[in-house]
Amino acid sequence: MSEVTIKNDEVDIVIGAIQSDLTSFMEAWRPFFSNFHLIVVKDPELKEELKIPGGFNLHVYTKSDIDRVVGSSAGSISFSGYACRYFGYLVSRKKYIISVDDDCVPAKNSSGELIDPVSQHIINLSTPATPFFFNTLYDPYCEGADFVRGYPFSLRTGVECGLSCGLWLNLADFDAPTQALKPTLKNTRYVDAVLTVPARSMLPVSGINIAFNAELVGPALTPAFRLAKEGNLRWETVEDIWTGMCVKVICDHLRLGVKSGIPYVWRQERGNAIESLKKEWEGVKLMEDVVPFFQSLRLSETSVTAEDCVVEIAAAVKERLGSVNPKFVSAAATMVEWMKLWKRVRGQ
Repeated sequence: MSEVTIKNDEVDIVIGAIQSDLTSFMEAWRPFFSNFHLIVVKDPELKEELKIPGGFNLHVYTKSDIDRVVGSSAGSISFSGYACRYFGYLVSRKKYIISVDDDCVPAKNSSGELIDPVSQHIINLSTPATPFFFNTLYDPYCEGADFVRGYPFSLRTGVECGLSCGLWLNLADFDAPTQALKPTLKNTRYVDAVLTVPARSMLPVSGINIAFNAELVGPALTPAFRLAKEGNLRWETVEDIWTGMCVKVICDHLRLGVKSGIPYVWRQERGNAIESLKKEWEGVKLMEDVVPFFQSLRLSETSVTAEDCVVEIAAAVKERLGSVNPKFVSAAATMVEWMKLWKRVRGQ
């Protein structure tokens, strides 16, 4: 594995608190979180007080903080449920942001050793990505790997990585129909590899275990696409899928990379897939329109920052998808509001 020096003051770890008692979660993560600053965002719909053990360098944000910072200028933006993590992205001032859901604990590798997701995410983000020519030995910058025969030397310097998508063991990220049909299906296979997702290829990003370079793509992480019955269980949300496609299109346009693979986390059991299917089914159907749209989307040369790209994507969403479903019109409007809020809060 590549040796990368991690500066603690460059990293924020964002935790969206969907459950009130974070004691066991925080204790499980203490070996890896204790040296970094944490941003804990309480779901504004959560009524109970948060229970957080001591010994962490953290800042807790509640509904009153969200109302104070956001105000009435972003009425279409919802930070409820899993979307509360986006408020953490908004108020962070660090270069790297790592986000882990509160239903996950550290996983173990094939040797039975605990995995340090923080270090691996930073390695993924701080080493080059190779989106324009696929290397069959996965990440050529990992220890024990290199570029294979035939790989163009002109592309071996790679590009900066904008987004690192970690994976998870135990409960896999299946949709509700798949999980309902295969209730015993688990992900037990640990693959010690990371790869760059090729340019122009979409992927279903999950906010369960991700990290990103906020200086490069931070504004693109936007809570824009929401279902009418969206809830607090992973099967019931699609906002991160939409966000991931926005980020991937932007990374392709700005010649940045997206990596997928290690680090893993262990995902706990939670929810009922059959009940969640009632809420998620609308999103499953809409993906049949969303994916072709993002696959065909090409941004203009005048969009040179992530902020420019978000605004241009929003306009394209309204024009090309607005007539398909009114939720796309709402998503486009929310993306525009998010950009205004991002610039105001972050002083741009």
